[in-house]
Amino acid sequence: MDHAADPSHPRYRSLLMRHRLEVAAKKGMLADSAMIAHGRGEAYDYLLGETTIPSADVAAQVALKALMQAEHPVLSVNGNVVALAGDEMLKLADKIGCPLEVNIFYRTPERMDALLTDLNERKEQLGLDVDILGANPDAVIPGLKGPRAKCEAKGILQADAILVPLEDGDRCEALVAMGKTVIVIDLNPLSRSSQRGSITIVDELSRCLENMLKMETEALTSLDSYDHMQTLQDALNAIVGGMQNKFSEAKE
Repeated sequence: MDHAADPSHPRYRSLLMRHRLEVAAKKGMLADSAMIAHGRGEAYDYLLGETTIPSADVAAQVALKALMQAEHPVLSVNGNVVALAGDEMLKLADKIGCPLEVNIFYRTPERMDALLTDLNERKEQLGLDVDILGANPDAVIPGLKGPRAKCEAKGILQADAILVPLEDGDRCEALVAMGKTVIVIDLNPLSRSSQRGSITIVDELSRCLENMLKMETEALTSLDSYDHMQTLQDALNAIVGGMQNKFSEAKE
């Protein structure tokens, strides 16, 4: 996607992500709170040094292996995910051989149509054969109320492993309660989704997905090597260390 910022700019990637959200907002793909949510995550990434920390790399390997070994894996996307990394999510679904389902908190017919149209256009441009679900919800996620509970029976409802980037805490908890392996990508290790998920990758979404797409599936780290609480603690330590480093730099 074209952007006016010079690629040599030290924060070019961050500026590019903001631009993607601006474009998506104009298309009616995002909720009003989308920019706020993104800005909050961007602050955590800044403290992480805008890089993938070792514990996030391990978690990503474990997550990919869990998805590859699942009987019914599904990738769930909301508005921000489609805007920031729609292509990467489609490529990952193709790599795993699973469907992708649009599942949004603030669900309206207009937003669903905009998101599904965008994804189908991307799929055609990429030349991928990926099932995109969400247009015909015929089931609900137990424990949730209102439109946000809607899903497809052949997608999220029957999934045994599900990737939920940038997910809200209520829905994450509901999916875990259904007995699913819930894989979270979230820059905040203290969020409910990060805490409640089965596997949490504390990393920036597009960077994480690019890493997962490069991984050789035959050499992935096993689930036995994943320590959930230690992974979150490692991320928190990295964030605190980043704060100390930034403070030291400001004093010099």
